[in-house]
Amino acid sequence: MQLKHFIILLLTAIVLHVNAQDDNNEVLFTVDNEPVYVSEFLRVYNKNLDLVQDESQKDVDEYLSLFTTYKLKLKEAQVLELDKKPSYLRELNTYKKQLAKNFIYDNKVTDELVEEAYERVSYEIKANHILIKIPENANPQDTLVAFNTIGKLRDRALTEGFEKVRKEVHNGKSVFGEELGYFSGFRMVYKFENEAFNTNVGDISQPFRTRFGYHIVKVIDKRKSRGERTVAHIMVAIKQNDTLGEKSEARIRDIYKKLNQGEDFDALAKQFSDDKNSALKGGLLSSFSSGQLSSPEFEDVAFNLENINDVSEPFKTKYGWHIVKLHAKKLAPPFSDIKSELEAKVKRDERSKLIDEALTIKLKAKYNISDEQPALEYFVSILNDDYYKNTWKLPEDFKGDSPLIKIGNQQFSFKDFGVYLEKTQRGTNSKSTFETIVSEKYNTFLNTRLIQYQENHLEEENEEFAHIVNEYRDGLLLFDLMETTIWNTAKSDSLKTQNYYNSNKEKYMLPKRIDAIVASSTKQRVLKKVAELLEQNMDLENIKNLVNNNGEVHVVFTSGIMDATHQALPDNFEFSKGISKIYKHNKAFIVAKVKAVLPKKLKTFEEAQGLIISDYQTYKEENWVKQLKEKYKVVVNQSVLSKVKNQIKN
Repeated sequence: MQLKHFIILLLTAIVLHVNAQDDNNEVLFTVDNEPVYVSEFLRVYNKNLDLVQDESQKDVDEYLSLFTTYKLKLKEAQVLELDKKPSYLRELNTYKKQLAKNFIYDNKVTDELVEEAYERVSYEIKANHILIKIPENANPQDTLVAFNTIGKLRDRALTEGFEKVRKEVHNGKSVFGEELGYFSGFRMVYKFENEAFNTNVGDISQPFRTRFGYHIVKVIDKRKSRGERTVAHIMVAIKQNDTLGEKSEARIRDIYKKLNQGEDFDALAKQFSDDKNSALKGGLLSSFSSGQLSSPEFEDVAFNLENINDVSEPFKTKYGWHIVKLHAKKLAPPFSDIKSELEAKVKRDERSKLIDEALTIKLKAKYNISDEQPALEYFVSILNDDYYKNTWKLPEDFKGDSPLIKIGNQQFSFKDFGVYLEKTQRGTNSKSTFETIVSEKYNTFLNTRLIQYQENHLEEENEEFAHIVNEYRDGLLLFDLMETTIWNTAKSDSLKTQNYYNSNKEKYMLPKRIDAIVASSTKQRVLKKVAELLEQNMDLENIKNLVNNNGEVHVVFTSGIMDATHQALPDNFEFSKGISKIYKHNKAFIVAKVKAVLPKKLKTFEEAQGLIISDYQTYKEENWVKQLKEKYKVVVNQSVLSKVKNQIKN
């Protein structure tokens, strides 16, 4: 689903539909006699002017061409009635609900929680706890027993010591005494996080309850978070049947020796790192914080480097052997950098209940809903013990037509709430009173209806919301159209794809390559000797033993099939069999023994299948758009277009 949403955003990034239009606006063009107004074109053109990187798309005529093509596709989707598909309507409704949350919730409460969250993620707490486990719906007697038990354990911990008590009482079933280590904001349930961050270092909290049961927590330490690190690394992957006949550890230690000999980290990463994504950048990785990488060992080494340009010793992770160099460190990102990320997290965890409560208060005030509801006494009177058994039915003389509550212009009756009571009786706690049941059910019923009503009328009340929904509506429609008409058919039509390949084979050629051994060294004289030994067909291990002496590494070998873009080869490398001349490359020198020159050759259909399908989709779409232009007549008002061009220039 996330990938689909991303593609929809790409489809609508250049041409976005805007709903509101001025009736007196001039018509810029028509698609099958349906007008498209100047205001719409100018709005999307100006909105996306800074987003497009292709300068041609900033040209009005080029942009108009894109825009008319977009409108043609939407016209086709509507004719095919893709906008009436149940799956389309469901997904659009889901998106509207998700988007509505950003518009209807109380921003003040959200902002306060986000600021608190930033404070929490800026620190790490080290704590241990004792938990008396009880279910959320435990009866009052069991709840009281658990509360008294945790209170007595706290008294013992204050006199005997928390650690002694924690270890003694832990049984891993009903009582847990656990070491939690360091944690930051969002790592624990919100109630636990609150108690931990509000308890002083060295203190034991008062008993508190979460959904797991009753806790006491002992805070051992509080420190600033480790923040972010930016590092570069050289990685040697762990491979079976290494072509050089050497183990990965030996290779990384050779590279480490070259570093200690004063060779450049950046250059060595470009020459030897197996992490191809970072090798071209000298091994540089994106910044990361604690817990962000899937390798704790890598993180620990990175965070233990103190000074900029410090280099670690070789170490092993599940990905291979690494050497890490510290480029930058930051204790905590600025609030502005992570505000949106924190807001998303706040809305996902238990903090959201506080936001919900604030929204309910706001909507009750907006629609003049009183907290008093005298009708609840009637519903209490019609409940009986069948409700606990999930067999309760509304009585025959139920007053279903009586008005219950009005939200905006929508009236809810006794029947609406009665049916809700009947449908939600499963799982009712047998210890709850009828008054409690009715009160809790009514609050949930009311809150849900308030939010539903607000969501249903948000497009009428909020122009920005309406615009975004319409953009997504058209983008989703276009996605379904492209998937149905182009993408899926291009993938499934194997015969036509094969024919396209046969007609365009020149596009799918493997470049000229070499099968070679490349020796690299910062010392040109060393490579002269290596070249002589390679000419004599000496084994690589013997060459290394002769050249790398006294514990120093002077040469590192790379071998395999390489094309002109390979990181081990300079741009001007001559592809010819035999021993090459010595080239300067990446602040070092290289010489190669070319065992064979592999000529340019055609990729098989299987080898190039992904690229072929992509190219065929483009070819198919271009022809399809031509057909749409013949099917739906596009008429551009040239005099109006001239005005638009003048307006944009001015």
